Amino acid sequence: MSNSLVVAPSLLAADFTRLAEEVEAVQKAGADWLHIDIMDGHFVPNLSFGPLVVDKFGKGPLPLDVHLMVTNPNDFLEPLQKLGAHSMIVHEEACVHLQRQLHAIRQHGMLAGVALNPSTPPEFLEYLKEDVDLVLVMTVNPGFGGQAFLSSMLPKIRRIREMVGPRPRISADGGVGADNAVELVRAGADVLVAGSSVFGKKDYAAAISALRSAG
Repeated sequence: MSNSLVVAPSLLAADFTRLAEEVEAVQKAGADWLHIDIMDGHFVPNLSFGPLVVDKFGKGPLPLDVHLMVTNPNDFLEPLQKLGAHSMIVHEEACVHLQRQLHAIRQHGMLAGVALNPSTPPEFLEYLKEDVDLVLVMTVNPGFGGQAFLSSMLPKIRRIREMVGPRPRISADGGVGADNAVELVRAGADVLVAGSSVFGKKDYAAAISALRSAG
C-alpha cells in the first residue's frame, strides 16, 4: 500500500435519490476510495443500505471501503467478496473473536479493518498488529452523519500510530473537513473519510482537493 493520503467520500452524505450519479461525480472529482457505511439498526440506531443496493452502483473503478456498523459482520463476508469490496471494516465490540474475523476478511480477498468508537481504548491493537490493514478511528459517535468533529480523538490517533507503526493505514471518520484535515494528517491519519464536506459542497473536485492538500 502506498503511504499517500487517501480521500474517501462517504456515501452516507450523498443524495440517496441519485446514488449512481453521485458515485460517478466523486469519481470524476478525484476521489481515491468510496466509503460505504452499512448499518443494521441494532449496532447503531439507524439503517442505511446493504449489499443489494451497493451492487447497483459499486462495480465502478473506485475501491469500495466498507464500514460495517452491524451486530453480525460475518454475515457480510460472502456478499462483500462478490461485490469486489476493497476493504471490510468491523467494530471490535461486534466481534467475539476479532482476530479470527480479521483473518477471514483477508481470506476473502479484502483488506481487514477494525473501527474504534470514541470510547473504545486502542490497547487491544497491540495484539493485532500483524492482522489489521486499516484502523478506522471514529471521530464522532457512529450511526449519524453530519456530527461535529471530536478533537479529543487527535491524541488517540497519535497513540495508535505510535502503537502500530507505519504499515496499517489509519482512517479518520466523522466530521472530517478542510478545517481539521491538516491536524488529522499530522496526528497520523492517512485516510480521510469525508461526508458532508464533499457531498455537501457544490464543487466536489474543489472539496476533494482541499482535503488532499492536507497531505
